[in-house]
Amino acid sequence: MGQVLIAAYAVFAVSAGARAFSQIVTQFEVAPVAYLLSVLAALVYLVATLAFRKPGRTWFRVALAACLFELVGVLGVGLWTTLHPELFADATVWSHFGSGYGYVPLVLPFVGLAWLKHVEPETRPRA
Repeated sequence: MGQVLIAAYAVFAVSAGARAFSQIVTQFEVAPVAYLLSVLAALVYLVATLAFRKPGRTWFRVALAACLFELVGVLGVGLWTTLHPELFADATVWSHFGSGYGYVPLVLPFVGLAWLKHVEPETRPRA
């Protein structure tokens, strides 16, 4: 389970980062708030990927914080895009509760938190 979780976070880090870079370079003026939030999402996924791979209590806490931040981000930005869709010309990874990504951004932090709850920091597998 840990390997799959790490792979999912890595895929989202790369895909969100690439999409954010493309959006900022080609059409930043269209929806600057949305595209900056895409960068933030990519950074959260990158931090989570790295934290899940590292053993020890410090990285365990970083992974926990990343999952919680991601969950708040998905819920907050999802609500924001529902209330103000004009600010989000294109879908971002967290917009509309991750609907454009099959709701994986909404489910992923719950899976990460559940895994962290059941795995001791010293016994987590390295990818």
